[in-house]
Amino acid sequence: MNNFKKNDLGSLFVSKPLKGQHALITGGSRGIGAAISNALAALGANISLLARDNKTLINQSDHLKAEFGANVFYASTDITNEEEIDGSFNRSIDANGPIDILINNAGIGKSMPFHKMDLDFWKATLDLNLTGTFLCTKQVYENMRERGYGRIINISSTVGLRGYPYIAAYTASKHAVIGLTRTLALEAVKKGITVNAICPGYTETDLVSEAIDNIAKTSGRDKKNIKTEIENMSPMGRLVTPEEVAESVAWLCLPSSASITGQAIVVAGGSVM
Repeated sequence: MNNFKKNDLGSLFVSKPLKGQHALITGGSRGIGAAISNALAALGANISLLARDNKTLINQSDHLKAEFGANVFYASTDITNEEEIDGSFNRSIDANGPIDILINNAGIGKSMPFHKMDLDFWKATLDLNLTGTFLCTKQVYENMRERGYGRIINISSTVGLRGYPYIAAYTASKHAVIGLTRTLALEAVKKGITVNAICPGYTETDLVSEAIDNIAKTSGRDKKNIKTEIENMSPMGRLVTPEEVAESVAWLCLPSSASITGQAIVVAGGSVM
């Protein structure tokens, strides 16, 4: 989670093009979210982290302060709860100023055969992945419009671009996130706001490790063989790293990326083209 170094973005770290900007990352305490917070802090941004686990929030906050000297706010927040979202966003603005960059990263990707899926499972997935993205975006959108500047980046997935078996709710939610991205990009395009989606393939995170463990537990198969099978789903024969996703996000946050909007950018080693 914490292996992103100052020199990974080369000369951009020296110039710090995001200095003074406030970036808020949901699900920002581990995995892809933590890597994104590292990348944006390296570019000079003040960081706000929202997630549910207070322990991982504290660890990532301490890392950002020690490694990058970033100003950091964090709050344990349920992204499906509008009242909690409102309180955390307001406190983050008190700490770091108006939000210039919003990264909607919090999400869930549990699997379930469609014939066994109930309404509670369906709603829990869409509430976090889709409605959570909507609620967080609503928190920043009007202020970005008034100020004439903003970067909104939604972390979708390759499942937002094609179908996969046994993850109907996850796939539907991530397709919807891309639809929301494209529509909002058109509404915001003349207000200085860009809205894009990043679509990672299978990424080396705790979530994938947990999925491998669950498959092994239920199937009796060897975990190493399961991981190899997942890696071979990509033409490059390996999992994506969180840092590769984070650097794509960081590029979209730069002032020079002002003409890139409405895109669903795939970071998946050629598994989806």
